[in-house]
Amino acid sequence: MSSQQRGLEQANVPPRLADLPLRFWVLVVLTGVAAGLGAMLMMGVLRSVQHLAFGYRSGEYSTAASKHSDVRLVMVLAIGGLVTGAGLWAIHRLAGENGGEPTEVVWSHTGRLALGWTLVTGVLSEVTVALGGSIGREAAPQRAGAAAGDFLGHRFGLPSNQLNLLIACGAGAGLAAVYDVPFAGALFAMEIYLGTLSLPLLLPALLTSAIATAVSWLTLPDRAVYIVPKLASPTLSLMLFALLLGPFMGVASAGYVRMIAWASDHRPKGRLLLVQSLLVFTALGFVAIAYPLLLGNGVDLAQFAFTGSASLLALLALTILKPVATSACLRSGASGGLFTPTLSFGAVFGALAGHVWLMIWPGPMTASYAMLGAAALLAAAIEAPLTGLAMVIELTRNVTLSAPMVLAVVGATLISRRLDLRSIYSARLSTPRPESATPTEAVAEQ
Repeated sequence: MSSQQRGLEQANVPPRLADLPLRFWVLVVLTGVAAGLGAMLMMGVLRSVQHLAFGYRSGEYSTAASKHSDVRLVMVLAIGGLVTGAGLWAIHRLAGENGGEPTEVVWSHTGRLALGWTLVTGVLSEVTVALGGSIGREAAPQRAGAAAGDFLGHRFGLPSNQLNLLIACGAGAGLAAVYDVPFAGALFAMEIYLGTLSLPLLLPALLTSAIATAVSWLTLPDRAVYIVPKLASPTLSLMLFALLLGPFMGVASAGYVRMIAWASDHRPKGRLLLVQSLLVFTALGFVAIAYPLLLGNGVDLAQFAFTGSASLLALLALTILKPVATSACLRSGASGGLFTPTLSFGAVFGALAGHVWLMIWPGPMTASYAMLGAAALLAAAIEAPLTGLAMVIELTRNVTLSAPMVLAVVGATLISRRLDLRSIYSARLSTPRPESATPTEAVAEQ
């Protein structure tokens, strides 16, 4: 390379990182297709079981559930607990594992993801959510995408550094497909799985997420997940609120992460899975008689907060109950995601804080406060500020609040890291993340 050409190189594209082989890019495309198909499969399972449970077809799942008798509501949740406990017990007996944890595989650079058992566990996870479990639906598509990347990478003999990148891309693509958020899915792969935003690594993540999202449009909708009323430009009041909200959300995030860690460390084993899942889900059913928004992953709860019309007491109750319900389901042994439950927790907390703020600085109650809370708590709890911002923006298709959201996210993440360095993902692992070379360094060494 001539000195003139070398002077034109861009600093964020290290030469040894810029040239991933053609074989890798072919596998990126195949992983994206597989992640999209996996998202379609898992959402098909979810919708089918929801229809069987409460006759749900469209609209809000919690509304469909609340239209039935209290007895049916509790019975469906009890069945959900039995199915979850029995399914997990059977999987552990037959396979000894749930298919593998993608974050642990990528972070430790060891282990495998069993595609078959990952799909089986994913189906069970979606059944758990469909029958009312207060846990996320995105874990199954995310793990399916990651397992597809692992399978293809091993099948075609990728070196370990490229294999880990492909697994991360598959995980982000699964998330992107299920929520129609291609940009946030790519950032999810980079920030959470790889801990870097290096341009050469971001490009395959973007491509995988875009392909998976496009494939999922065959059966999944191409629209905003949350309907947010048109928002006015940020005011001085809202900017100051965002500045003050961040630290509070950081404290809430640290406490929430510790709840998740405790629940993960005390999950039952063996036949205790049958008993504890039944007890927890039945109890959730009784609570859901008064608060049906606790059912499912939290999409309905966040939408409720975004309407801006909830009462102070309702928001207070839901702010307390949602993280407790999610932690309890995780403690019972249930397998599922934490992304949407965390976002919905932040949304109701933000709406609650907005009500209090308006007592100090009067003004109209809007979705703005809930959106700031959702972005701040999510970003802090997953230790990924850009992913948190992008997720809320893409889910709502609204960029009006970008500036105050950045203020809230930065404040929340800084305080959360001061109190606890773990995220909701690392807190679920039985072993700490090892200190090893960053993904960027690992690829550079190839």
